[in-house]
Amino acid sequence: MKIALVHEWLDSYAGSERVLEQLLLEWPEAHVFAVCDFMPEAERGFLQGKQVTTSFIQRMPFARKHFRKFLGLMPLAIEQLDLSGYDVVISSSHAVAKGVLTGPGQIHISYVHSPMRYAWDLQHQYLREAGLTRGLKGAYTRWLLHRMRLWDRASALNPDIVLANSSYIAERIQKTWRRNAQVLHPPVDIESFTPAPEKGDYYLIASRIVPYKRVDLIAAAFRGMQNRKLIIVGDGPNEAQARAAAGDAPNITFKGRLARAELIALTQGARAAVFAAEEDFGIATVEAQACGTPVIAYGRGGARDIVVAPPDARPTGIFFQEQTTASLIAALERFEAMAPAISPADCRANAERFSNADFRRRFRQVVHDALGITAT
Repeated sequence: MKIALVHEWLDSYAGSERVLEQLLLEWPEAHVFAVCDFMPEAERGFLQGKQVTTSFIQRMPFARKHFRKFLGLMPLAIEQLDLSGYDVVISSSHAVAKGVLTGPGQIHISYVHSPMRYAWDLQHQYLREAGLTRGLKGAYTRWLLHRMRLWDRASALNPDIVLANSSYIAERIQKTWRRNAQVLHPPVDIESFTPAPEKGDYYLIASRIVPYKRVDLIAAAFRGMQNRKLIIVGDGPNEAQARAAAGDAPNITFKGRLARAELIALTQGARAAVFAAEEDFGIATVEAQACGTPVIAYGRGGARDIVVAPPDARPTGIFFQEQTTASLIAALERFEAMAPAISPADCRANAERFSNADFRRRFRQVVHDALGITAT
């Protein structure tokens, strides 16, 4: 059985690359394809020495730093990859990878991180943030995104099987593509995140400080509750807004970006981890649970697949329903009242559902079912 793994593009080791890493561990004989490959040498270890077959985007002028500017050419590029010699094609897609062409004798399984948000429901937000709401460049971008939507909907028919990384993404797939998707949660390295015997007296947010993460909202909430400590780990373009929201509150500490070992230690010791973003999934949420740490999360998006909330008899956290300081403060008060009922052991057991090994097992079963292979 010949297997092709189709990745979007390779330029850094992040969430979708973790998926590719686990697929290569499951099928080390597979061949890897991508629109382009500019992965730094220091981060290429997860590819196991694989030579990546790329598209013509790889050879475009200035592509190394600006390949995303060729988005309008990527549908054409992905369709030029020749996969005719493979029995099974697995695409890992958040933009164009699902658009690869396969024949009737092949199985195409697409693992979808999200439909193209900037082309669908977040188009207007993207245009505002990019300063493209008017002018010729703005008009061109609107036209391009319109063309991308048409191609995105049409190419959504290409895969034989669609997998979504969360129930939330399955809903978005149904809304944008009118296709049903099976939920298969992404792999999380829970082996590196383990519980510690003692908890501290602080709350933690560990995140890139970008607008949708709403770190400013969390800081503003804790600014009004100076009897509770908050540690903020991370950096990003929205850091100034987050610091302004925190003001000079003595109970809020900004740590910046930390080494992995320091981050794990802080996560292990936190009274609870706080997340205010509407995430597609939320790997950091699982990592907190793996450390035996309860989670207070905004009750939309992938967090609903992760956190076990009341009235469950063995909760691992709590949700707040609005992205407002009042809603978060109310959730913190509820958490303080119910905290004794949350067991670090239950949090850890909950996280084990998302292990690397479980991801590989479930993905292998999807492939076997598609091929009619009976497990022995």
